[in-house]
Amino acid sequence: MSAATSLSLDRSVELILPSAYSLLRRLGITENYKGFRYAAYAAALCALERERLLLVTKLLYPDVARRFGTTWKAAERNLRTVAAIAWTQNHDHLVYLSQSPLEQKPQCAQFLAILAHALRPAT
Repeated sequence: MSAATSLSLDRSVELILPSAYSLLRRLGITENYKGFRYAAYAAALCALERERLLLVTKLLYPDVARRFGTTWKAAERNLRTVAAIAWTQNHDHLVYLSQSPLEQKPQCAQFLAILAHALRPAT
């Protein structure tokens, strides 16, 4: 990715972040969790670049970790935590966003896909 493309992506992510924060709050996730900012950033990246959802361990978690100065494993753990919180705090809204029944707590990538779909700019 070129520096110009990266800068453009950063600007686009910054524009989506307020909507991502609002979405997370509606799911019962608050700013006191590290995963709150991680999930907002990850969902914004995925909303803009859908292929990141196909390679979360290789593409997404390392980028989130770099952004927040942590390891990819810590980023994944914190994202799993916020997915679990959304499942317990506002299950109905999570199901509504997923547009399909959820029989069990979504995996991290599935949770991010649900958020990304809700944040995706209309084309």
